[in-house]
Parts: sequence; structure tokens; C-alpha cells
Amino acid sequence: MSSVSATTLINVFNGTCNLATLVGAFLCDTYFGRYNCLAFASVSSVLVRGPLSHQILAPVLHPPKCVPGQPCSKPTAAQFTFLISSFIFLVIGAGGIRPCNLTFGADQFNPKTESGRKGTNSFFNWYYFTYTFAVMVSVTGIVYVQSDVSWAIGLGIPAFLMFLSCAVFFWGTTMYVIVKPQGSPLTSVAQVLVAASRKRTLKSTENPHVDELFNYLPVKSLNSKLGHTTQFKCLDKAAIVTGRDEFNPEGSPKQPWRLCSVQQVEEVKCVVRIIPVWSTAILFHIAIMQQQTYGVFQALQSDRRLSTSGTFRVPAATYIIFTMLALTLWIPVYDRIIVPYLEKVTGKEGGITMLQRMGIGLILGIFCMIVSGLVEEYRKHIAATKPGLGIAPKGAMWLVPQLVLTGLAEGFNYIAQVEFFYKQFPEGMRSVAQACFFAGNALASYLSGFLVSLVHHITTGSKRGDWLPDDLNEGKLDYFYFMLAGLGVLNLGYFLVCARWYTYKGDGERVGEMEMNAKESKKNVHLVV
Repeated sequence: MSSVSATTLINVFNGTCNLATLVGAFLCDTYFGRYNCLAFASVSSVLVRGPLSHQILAPVLHPPKCVPGQPCSKPTAAQFTFLISSFIFLVIGAGGIRPCNLTFGADQFNPKTESGRKGTNSFFNWYYFTYTFAVMVSVTGIVYVQSDVSWAIGLGIPAFLMFLSCAVFFWGTTMYVIVKPQGSPLTSVAQVLVAASRKRTLKSTENPHVDELFNYLPVKSLNSKLGHTTQFKCLDKAAIVTGRDEFNPEGSPKQPWRLCSVQQVEEVKCVVRIIPVWSTAILFHIAIMQQQTYGVFQALQSDRRLSTSGTFRVPAATYIIFTMLALTLWIPVYDRIIVPYLEKVTGKEGGITMLQRMGIGLILGIFCMIVSGLVEEYRKHIAATKPGLGIAPKGAMWLVPQLVLTGLAEGFNYIAQVEFFYKQFPEGMRSVAQACFFAGNALASYLSGFLVSLVHHITTGSKRGDWLPDDLNEGKLDYFYFMLAGLGVLNLGYFLVCARWYTYKGDGERVGEMEMNAKESKKNVHLVV
């Protein structure tokens, strides 16, 4: 398979896994709750590991090994179907775990207390720390076992670890704080849009406290009470009371598709305000993804020996560890040293705002693309001195600066994104909030595959030659990196406009309990497996 085809396939699979989180988040927030979705998805992920390992052990389920100097055999239709079937279970597992695990962990903190709020802030950092550490182990130890020992063992280790984590998860069931689902949050959004459309001819009110606005919040509402804001006044029309509106004895409207509360309107405004900020992350995702694909291809065409006289070559995919290592080392320093210092200087909780952290990540992403382009230029120049080898005699360690910058960019932007979506979405949509992060990743994966294919198609046959051929020494990968840096600069300008316009959601005052008493969690849990 060519490098362009492999890159596109990886992007499509990753995109599908991330896109599945939207479905998982909807089912979680609407019907089953985070615990049940996590339970079902975890079991699904465990069950798929067996068939994947069996496919490696059974010769009939995979094509024969490639013979050097000869084209590799393609998988048969049955072999490919078996593989795709296994991938479907992986997608189901990802769709349930990714939008729920972080929010489920954050649910364990009490947002009413100062210690709970600080604990939540640190939790996002340490969650990503744990995640990157796990990835770091997988791209070193697991990749080594798969490439140099046995594919079957290399797939069996993750299967065992997934089974172990699943067992630990179920063991802690009685200790969890479990938030019950509150019904479809998307229905409430749709009601506001429909009601505002029906009352579009009414005149918007300038005073949020006049009697025309319908202020109603159920006693057991999960969401914090939001004050009226002046943005998107057209949506306020959904809360204007008219003579045609009727009410139930407890105060709720008899026609919820015609009259909505100020609370519902403000929750929709929260979502609308987030969308432009969310869109700025897509180009950032695309840039970062290149290190996971073309960064590996760069390593493949570099000297990966640990010494000039040695024979052992570091697997190309293992170089991604420098991204994870930079992130793993940076998070404790930032959380325990830099944040307390910034809090003293700025007087703000967290030191700097979430949008400021996202902006720093975007800037680091631009520098990452520039450095990647310069390193590729140098690698090609060195490789040209010994064209017969096909690889640059300089070590692949030259890739470390761009990989470290990638890790630092993720440390600022990714973590800030996750925290931003969790805190700025209405509480009843927190699983959807995390799914938005992965949906951005999904869209970026598809667009990255499209962009790579488009650049390859346009530049093939041009005077300067194909930018992205299989042999990077014959291509212009550095131009591709510089193009992404230019797009990153434009994206940064767009982000600054969005950040300047954005209004943070107020903390509000919770008017009802969250129905998440840990002592009653046994009664609240119903496994859906």
C-alpha cells in the first residue's frame, strides 16, 4: 500500500472512531447515562481483542508474509471482511468510551466547593497525563513486541490490559458518583429553534427582567441557572410570553415547542457561542496529525540506528514517544509549578484562561510545522549526498524538535479544549461536549486525508514534481509543512476574532440537586450489556 493510501486509510478509520462519539454521547446523555455506556463500550472493546489476535494466529485469516523484492499479496474478500468486522467493534468501543470516561471522572468532584473546582482543573491535566503515558508505553513496548517478537503476543497484551481495566472499572461500581440522564438535550435545543422561528415576527425585548420573558426552571434541573445575555437576541423570542401560551399547574408550558424558558434559550446560546471556537481547532488537528503519519515516514527514511556501528534500528513509529514524553514531562511542571505562580500573578483560577491556553497551543502548532519543514529540507539535503541508500545518513533524532513542539502544542490546546467544552456546555450535555472534541478530530481526519490526496493529485506531473510521493527524497514534504504553517497563521487570526467575541458561561446558581449521591449509586446503576 502506498504512503498516500496508508495515510488516507488511517485518517478515515480514526475519523470514524471519533465520529462515533457523537452517537455514543447522545445515547449517554439521553437514555443510559455515562456509567452504563462505559460498561457496554468496555465490554465491546474486550470482546474484539480475541478475534483480532486469532486473525494473526490463523493463516487462513490473513495474507502471507511479504517476500523481499516481490509485491505483497493482497487480503482476500473474506480476510478483509473479518478485519472490518473487528474494526466495527473497535468503533463501538471508542464511541462509548471516549465521550464518557473523562466526564464520568469529572463527575466525581463536587463543583460547589473550592477544592472540588480545583480538583476538576487538575483532573483534566492528569487525565491527559495518564493517556499520554499509556500511548507512550504502546508506541515503545507494544510496537517492539509486535514488530520484533510476535504480532499475536503484541495484540494479546492490549487484550489482557483491557480486560484488567474493565475488571477494575466494575470493581469500583459501589463507590462511584453516578449522574442520571436527564432526557434528550438536543430536544430542548430544537424546541428553542422552533419556538423562536414561530415567534420571529415579535419584537425583541431589551430588558431581560420584563414580564414577557418566561423564567422557569424545574426544581430537579441538573443545569446551573444562567442569567440572560444580550447576544443572539433573535433566540430570546422563544421565551416571550404571548396570549396564546398556556401553562401546566407546576408552571411548565403546555406547548414546549411554542414557548421555552430563558434557561433553555441561554443553554442554546452557550452551544452557538462554542461552535466558532470549536471550528478553530480543526486545522490545528490536521497539522498535528501529520506527525503521526508523515513524521513516521520521515523516520523510515532516516538512520534509526542508536549508534553508527550498531545494527539495531528503532521502529519508526516509536519516535512518536518524544511527543508523548514532552507532554508527560510538561503536564506536572505546568500543573504544580506554573499554574500556582500564574494564579498569584493574575489572580485568576488556573492562572490564564482556557482560550489563552488554546491560543498558545495554536502558536506552538505553527512553529511545529515550520520546524518540520526545515528539518525535512535538511534531511533531503543529507540524503542526496548518498542517494543509493534511500535514507538520510543523519540520525532520525533530528525529528525530535518537531515532535517535542507537537507535544507542547497538544499540552496547551488539547487539554484546554477538553476543559473548555466540559465547562462551557450546559451540564446536561457534557458527554456531547466531549464528543465535540472528538468530532473535531474526526472532521480533521477526513479533511487531512482529503488534503493529502488533493495535494498529491495537483502536484503530480507538475514542474516541481509530486510533493508527496512514496519516496520522500523525491518529493516536497517540506512545502506541505510550510503550507500548513501558512494555514495555521490564518487560523490563528480567525481564533483571535472568535476569542475576542466569546462570552464565558456564568457559573450561575444550581437550583436542584444532581441526584448523584454515592450512597444510592447501587440503586441507580443498571448495566446495559
